[in-house]
Amino acid sequence: MANSSSITQFLLLPFTDTWELQLLHFWLFLGIYLAALLGNGLIITAVACDCRLHTPMYFFLFNLSFLDLGSISTTVPKSMANSLWDTRDISYAGCTAQVFLFAFLITAEISLLTIMAYDRYVAICKPLHYGTLLGSRACANMAAAAWGSGFLNAMVHTANTFSLPLCQGNAINQFFCELPQILKLSCSNSYLREAGVVLVGICLTSGCFIFIGLSYVQIFRAVLRIPSEQGWHKVFSTCLPHLAVVSLFFSTGMFAYLKPPSIASPSLDLVMAVLYSVVPPTLNPLIYSMRNKELKDAIRKVISWMFLHSDKLPFSLHK
Repeated sequence: MANSSSITQFLLLPFTDTWELQLLHFWLFLGIYLAALLGNGLIITAVACDCRLHTPMYFFLFNLSFLDLGSISTTVPKSMANSLWDTRDISYAGCTAQVFLFAFLITAEISLLTIMAYDRYVAICKPLHYGTLLGSRACANMAAAAWGSGFLNAMVHTANTFSLPLCQGNAINQFFCELPQILKLSCSNSYLREAGVVLVGICLTSGCFIFIGLSYVQIFRAVLRIPSEQGWHKVFSTCLPHLAVVSLFFSTGMFAYLKPPSIASPSLDLVMAVLYSVVPPTLNPLIYSMRNKELKDAIRKVISWMFLHSDKLPFSLHK
């Protein structure tokens, strides 16, 4: 038995005990991580450098890419390092930082996806009021509210979780310090205190999901009244990527946290954690750029500029 005051490190769940498969996990995660860095980095650069993309929709996408970079950087590098060095250890401070940063970034992402649904709703259902409702000041305030809500939620959860006495050892059944897995280490009589905070978080997430759903009901009603095929194409090219990202994010996350206990297992928890924490940040840039001509053109310009000026970069692409 251990308590929180005596724990100096936690043990993360490895993907496999075989060295060859650990190396395979390292290279697989490295490829996924580099793809996420490249995709989100290109979107951030394209939006920042192309004046045509200085609109509310791309401003929120710019913020989403930052959140995706942060969330995948919180979990994947440590898992890669553990596989490469054949260890399971993570320090108490490192685990606390992972819990805080992941809760911060995921909450902010949920809030931002909700704001992006509102942006699409106003653009399609109230186009004459778009400039008024989504001016530069309003967009900045909404983005700040998303980041701020994430920070406050993470502070509450992290402080409350790590103030609980941990009586069930220090082995975490996940590849990163996930909040529900740490709660399983707490004493049974202390678990109820955090359960109330978790319930509030679930209610807030459900509220965002319902708001997004209602926004898209109004959007599709408005779409049905658009006579031209060109108008339909423009609407779907901006709405479908966001809807796909929301569906991927919420479906994997909700199943990971709300799945029936009868089907729960460490292997399934591991797979679901990868699906909601690693896959969305990697696929989001691809989803958003697939049907968006403006964004694809801006990304092509960034890539072309990089190749044309590669000899002036800190490391030349031709070397």
